[in-house]
Amino acid sequence: MIQLTENDEKQLREKGISKEKVIDQVNTFKEGIPFVQLKNAAVIGNGILKFTEAEEKELIKLYDSKLEDLDILKFVPASGAASRMFKALFNFLEVYNPEEETLEAYFERTNDKDLKVFSEGLERLPFYKKVIERLQNHNGSTGKKVHRFVSELMGENALNYGFYPKGLLPFHDYKDVAATPFEEHLKEGALYASSNGKAKLHFTVSEQHEEMFKDEFTHAGPRVSKDTGLEYEIVYSFQKSSTDTLAVDVDNKPFRNDDGTVLFRPGGHGALIENLNDQDADIIFIKNIDNVAVMKDAKAVADSKKVLAGILLKVQQKAFDYAGQLDRGDLSDANISKIKAFLNEHLNVRFTKNFDSKSRSEKTGILKDKINRPIRIGGMVKNEGEPGGGPFWVSNAKGEVSLQIIESAQIDMSNNAQADIMKNSTHFNPVDLVCGVRNYKGEKYDLIKFVDDKQGFITDKTKDGKELKALELPGLWNGAMAFWNTIFVEVPLVTFNPVKSVVDLLKDSHQA
Repeated sequence: MIQLTENDEKQLREKGISKEKVIDQVNTFKEGIPFVQLKNAAVIGNGILKFTEAEEKELIKLYDSKLEDLDILKFVPASGAASRMFKALFNFLEVYNPEEETLEAYFERTNDKDLKVFSEGLERLPFYKKVIERLQNHNGSTGKKVHRFVSELMGENALNYGFYPKGLLPFHDYKDVAATPFEEHLKEGALYASSNGKAKLHFTVSEQHEEMFKDEFTHAGPRVSKDTGLEYEIVYSFQKSSTDTLAVDVDNKPFRNDDGTVLFRPGGHGALIENLNDQDADIIFIKNIDNVAVMKDAKAVADSKKVLAGILLKVQQKAFDYAGQLDRGDLSDANISKIKAFLNEHLNVRFTKNFDSKSRSEKTGILKDKINRPIRIGGMVKNEGEPGGGPFWVSNAKGEVSLQIIESAQIDMSNNAQADIMKNSTHFNPVDLVCGVRNYKGEKYDLIKFVDDKQGFITDKTKDGKELKALELPGLWNGAMAFWNTIFVEVPLVTFNPVKSVVDLLKDSHQA
């Protein structure tokens, strides 16, 4: 049994974390988190839909026709810091001395491909003009010029971009303005996530960066409103302190800081299911802050989003109709079979083999449970070798099969059969979600009830030279949505433009 002091319990109360939750987390560390059991990769024709151009036009038309009657929200996880994006530049400043070595010698010595691409593409970077304007000295060798440029970009007493949230960095240079991802999301939202002259966007940000985002909106907001003719309603939220997770030592006892307090760590993006649960709208679009297209590609991106929203509206209408019938009761066997077939064929719900042998009331109960769930439509792009999660059919401990977005860390790669399924996957998860979070009566679901707590991650870390184990909550689009009804759809590659490293800004898709 876990021993908590009075001070520990006070700390829990201040964070809004229950003692039961801490006990559960300790038990999770002790038991470990099992690998998921993949049954198959989701592919076109088995878990992933692909539409013809004519079908897409129909879905877009359906969405556009309902637009003015819909309450729409765009939800953007935006708390990511830029530090990881600039890893190569931090490393360069640490190990390169332009007085002692040429840049060519540095490349030969380190094989630093990212820095080489960066140095060769300087003039195509969206912040090039801004940095050059600030530099007094333009003389010297190539090595000195690049070193000076990076120092001005990253220095604490200079632009200090390594401290910035990723969402507020210049991403796209339109000559008259270098647009940040924040601004691009406003412009993009106008194309598919607005109705009745208004666009509502919700950004999850780090508390320390909230004022920076608000300041960016005072500059970019009026400019975008003028261009789009829209009024913008922008809301910010932070990861809740109550979603922090306990860290333990190697003996699975709470890890203690030097002052004796228990160490809690942020729970990862899965914590944002709490923030999402606080939202209520007919349709919620979810897209990461760093995945933005230049405006020349914006229409293709918007059309793709409308296709996903059209599918949601179409399938939801039928699901709501059947949910109402189930509540009213007294269904014939034929109706029960029809609802089961709808769930199976259109919402990818799989039933256990003994379903058909159950009584009519038992079948009705199962169908009610399966149909009264939030729905997510997930866009999937063809796998081009990007690291990250993908769509799979998964079997849980009870033998229930469902469609899930699974990360490679959740798969036992030492198991050849599981590794083969992973290798045979054809599609990748770009975090392109359209969500329906209300039931047929218009009431919002409690999204916390649809989380699979057994899909978190345990990682090894160190603090003050001591080893510890950390717990990451089930990811927002992974285990946090495990018990949603799920539809996956192939979307075009133009919709996927993430910036994980600074050199990604040199790709054609980010050249305005």
